[in-house]
Parts: sequence; structure tokens; C-alpha cells
Amino acid sequence: MGQLATRAGWEKLPAGLAHRDVAAVAVDARDRVYLATRVRSCIFVYERDGTFVRTWGEGLFTDRLHGVTMHPDGTLFVVDDAGHSVRHFTTAGKELGAIGPIGVASDTGYDGPNLATVTRAAGPYNRPTNIAVAPNGELYVSDGYGNARVHHFTSDGRLIRSWGEPGTGPGQFKISHGICVLRDGRVLVCDRENDRIEVFTPDGKFVAEWTDVQRPTHLVLGPDGRLYVAELWWRKGLKTPKGEEIREDRYGRVSILNTDGKVLARFGGGPPNTAGNFTAPHGIAVDSHGNVYVAEVTWTIGVSAGVVADGAPTIQKLAAR
Repeated sequence: MGQLATRAGWEKLPAGLAHRDVAAVAVDARDRVYLATRVRSCIFVYERDGTFVRTWGEGLFTDRLHGVTMHPDGTLFVVDDAGHSVRHFTTAGKELGAIGPIGVASDTGYDGPNLATVTRAAGPYNRPTNIAVAPNGELYVSDGYGNARVHHFTSDGRLIRSWGEPGTGPGQFKISHGICVLRDGRVLVCDRENDRIEVFTPDGKFVAEWTDVQRPTHLVLGPDGRLYVAELWWRKGLKTPKGEEIREDRYGRVSILNTDGKVLARFGGGPPNTAGNFTAPHGIAVDSHGNVYVAEVTWTIGVSAGVVADGAPTIQKLAAR
């Protein structure tokens, strides 16, 4: 396995243009990079070397953009959790349609940021988080903050089935936060607050759980056939859904796994805003050269809590060497 090194100063923003958190990142076949940003709530586009290309989507989304996924046909899905939507675009920003309903929260009991209020699973959507494209073109949506569900759609957006319930057992979720489909059709779901990745058959039958991860937020299959997982900071003093008190900081990191869940390498894991480390890994993508892009919700997790200085990175490139 090749080495990865942080490429400082990769993002080259024009004067006067800024964003806050980067919730998600995707890469197209030309290795152009697409960032789902917050506050400006639009898509920022860059060349592989970090040169700014354009923004698009201003005025289309809430301030809670959450996921961005490249379709093999070169189009793009954008997930807006507060907008309860999964929308489909060209890479230039022309809207092509939507997967599922837009703007209507399904009835799960959820009434705000407290996950305990999700008392039942429901249909699409209540604050969806991410979408994945299967090798056969079918679509899977993780849903999400206000639900405890995975929704399975045909390639043209017809709902086939949904599965999942709130909880900590097999096939249950405490924030189904990220999703990926392997070449053999297995569906991997980041069950963030339960500290695990759950593995399902294409039709939603529980297969296994991988627990050698912490607060996994998203995962992608790289061109090398390995899985790249973004993992969020467990801050000291927090409690897990199972009641475990976090006594020492477990800092954010990126893990590389094989497709059976074995950890092959890790990056980061040290104090935030220090060389080679992360504040809040939330999205991840890998380009054709093996470079890894890590999107971070640095402001939400670190700056707003007063534990990280404003200006800490929200997108980092780990360059293959």
C-alpha cells in the first residue's frame, strides 16, 4: 500500500470567496473535486491541484447540505438533510430530478437534535444523510438523523424497500450516516453513534457488523478496491448510546479497510488542527491517482464548541506518494 501525506494549502479560493464546513466531497472521472459546503450552502468545484473552477446551487438548498455522490454516468446526487431531499444534477449544476420526496419529513417521532425522539422508523425522508449507487445502477439512501432507515430505489427512483429501526441491535441504527455498495452488492452502512459499520445483502438482510471503527461518518470504495472510512471525534465527556462515558478524547481519523472489514492503515487520530490530523472528518473521496480528500465539519464540531480556532481546515487532501 502506498503512503499518503497531507497536502497543505490545497484549496485555492479566490479573494473574497469563502465557506464554512465542508460536509461532503466527491470526485468525477476527470478528478475534478466537488465540495458540499455550508453557510454558503452550495457546491464548490476544483481541479485536482486545488484551482477553483466555480460554485453552483446557491439558493437551492438549506444550510444543512450533507452528502454528495458521483454517479458512474457523470452526474451528481446532492443530499440536503434539513431539506429532506436527495436531488440529481449535472456536474455543471443543472437539476435533473429527485430521488424520493422533497421537503416533507416522514413521521418518526423526531422533534429536534435529540436522537432519543426517533421512536419508530418511517419512509423517506427525515433528515437523510447520503446516497450510494450499486453496480447494477440501483440506489441506496441512508436516512438519517431523524430516521433509522435505509431506502432502496430502482435506478430511476422508484422505492423498492426500506429497512432498519432505531436501536443498537443488528439491523438497527443510531444515525445511519454514510453508505457504500461493494462490487459484490453488499451494502455497508455507517451506524455512526453505535460505533460500527453494518453489512447487509442487497435486499437488506443483516450479515455482519464491523466494530473496529469510531463514529464512522462515511465510506467509499477506492480504485484500489479498499475502503476509505472517515471517523468523527468522540470528545471527552460525551456518552455513547450504550451509556459508555468517553473519558479521553478519541480524535478524528481516516481508516483504510479491506472489504471484509480488516483495518489495513490509519491516518490522523491526534489533536485537531495539528499536522497530519483532523478535527471532524465527515465525508471522504478518492481520485483515480489514489489521492484522498477528507471533508470536515470543523466549525460545527470544533469552532462552535470553542475547542478549535476558527480557520482550521475544512477540506484536506492526502496525496499519494
